[in-house]
Amino acid sequence: QVQLVESGGGLVQAGGSLRLSCAASGSIYLLNTMAWYRQAPGKQRELVAVITRSGNSNYADSAKGRFTISRDNAKNTVHLQMSSLKPEDTAVYYCNTNQGGSVYWGQGTQVTVSS
Repeated sequence: QVQLVESGGGLVQAGGSLRLSCAASGSIYLLNTMAWYRQAPGKQRELVAVITRSGNSNYADSAKGRFTISRDNAKNTVHLQMSSLKPEDTAVYYCNTNQGGSVYWGQGTQVTVSS
């Protein structure tokens, strides 16, 4: 079992920044690819950014140029630095990984961007 705990969400004005963090614990040997997803009210959950163990990353078009995903393998943490936030970035942000064939999700952290 792997536990993921997100933190860092909150209320921010448009144009502002937030840094989300996700700490992984449990049955971890080598933490695999990790990702951030988000789900806005009434919408499907969508991928925001993903990072491999070696540090290769990819972003949704909506996140490119504004968000940066990073990880610390020694601390089993992944971060999402978000800047130039827009009201449409308002959503619950979830940390995700897969280990041993199982998919794990955190409980989510709310990000609200006011206009």
